[in-house]
Amino acid sequence: MESEQVITVNHLDKIYPVANQDFFALKQIDLAFAAGEFAGIVGPSGSGKTTLLNIMGSLDKPTRGTVFFMGADITRFSARESALLRSRSIGFIFQTYNLLPVYTVYENLELPLILLGMSAADKRRLIMESLAWVGLADKVNSKPGQLSGGQCQRVAIARAMVKKPAVVLADEPTANLDSENSHIILQTMEKINRESGSTFIFSTHDDKVIGYLKRKITLVDGSIQQDETL
Repeated sequence: MESEQVITVNHLDKIYPVANQDFFALKQIDLAFAAGEFAGIVGPSGSGKTTLLNIMGSLDKPTRGTVFFMGADITRFSARESALLRSRSIGFIFQTYNLLPVYTVYENLELPLILLGMSAADKRRLIMESLAWVGLADKVNSKPGQLSGGQCQRVAIARAMVKKPAVVLADEPTANLDSENSHIILQTMEKINRESGSTFIFSTHDDKVIGYLKRKITLVDGSIQQDETL
């Protein structure tokens, strides 16, 4: 029995006007991701990786084509519908962590749950579960400035996972980390993928990340050059 498809991209173009001409950031993208995948969109800088990730995460809209997220065409969503989708079903991990420095680790993880209207007890349970996943339960009262870069990225992973999202989108998550911390981060995400069943999709040109992928989609100049199972 085939896994359920969580994201399906059909005939997608993203065009920007540049000097009175059309620049194709993405050209005729057709892709589908099944539940529980650990996949990466790889390619050089400027190949369209982040643009594609942002469109699949409902942060941006294509010029043409459709994106279905768990059966719903998100290209037709209003700004409010897109925000609700992101708050409930998508976890984002960025290369710059995007943690709020004045808040503790606990408070940083609590923010996405406040939007879901959970009780204090439910929030605490999910936050502590998520921090245990990344091995940072003892840092619950620390602030980002008291943590190393690798620890900050692990907190960012915990924040992305705290609501148990269907999909996690990771944009160059190891770009600011050394080799040792990169492997710790990737092993953590691989473990969470196995245990949670969430679909992980990376945007990367880092060979260390590529070594962990189960599927590699190569993007060059906005077009898919290769889609292979590893």
